[in-house]
Amino acid sequence: MWGAVMLEHEREKKCQTFFYHLDRSLFLPKTIAEKAKLDCPLPIGFGQTISQPSLVLQMTLALQLTPDCKVLEVGTGSGYQTAFLAEFAKEVYTVERFELLSQRAKMVLDELGYRNIHFKVGDGSLGWEEHAPYQRIMVTAAAIRWPESLISQLDLGGRMVIPIGTREVQDLQLVQKDVAGKVYGTSLERVRFVELVGDYGWQP
Repeated sequence: MWGAVMLEHEREKKCQTFFYHLDRSLFLPKTIAEKAKLDCPLPIGFGQTISQPSLVLQMTLALQLTPDCKVLEVGTGSGYQTAFLAEFAKEVYTVERFELLSQRAKMVLDELGYRNIHFKVGDGSLGWEEHAPYQRIMVTAAAIRWPESLISQLDLGGRMVIPIGTREVQDLQLVQKDVAGKVYGTSLERVRFVELVGDYGWQP
């Protein structure tokens, strides 16, 4: 028990250090780069946003990433959250429905030296089945309900963070699948994300 507490403390310390080290302005359009230090969401084009930094940190910590885990990210966006995942996981598979956003994120993350990120343009609500199962799943857009495709791609003992609710407000949930395959969710806080568009989100 004490060892688990110490491990979690060390994980949180490393993540917070990275949080203060990573330059958020790299992931923003140059026209609003001066707003990078504001703790609020900012537009990145195509009706999408980069999440507020404190929420990105909270969601990352909730996943409890380990150096040997494989992560699926639904919604690459600017690539800011992707960097956190790639920093603390073995492999990241990230899906973005807007090709230009995916390309921009890949360019920034390549320049930062990440070589453990795999990019795909498509419907993120369907996940990326070819590389399943995933020990961790991060969903950065709001869904109406838990996407069955993502639940099926979550490994036994895995964790998923996902906003669930209406267009106006969502419940940020930590979804866990135990070793017997039982799935249960825990509410973290109220949030407001852009909509997940696809089979398990809203239709375009």
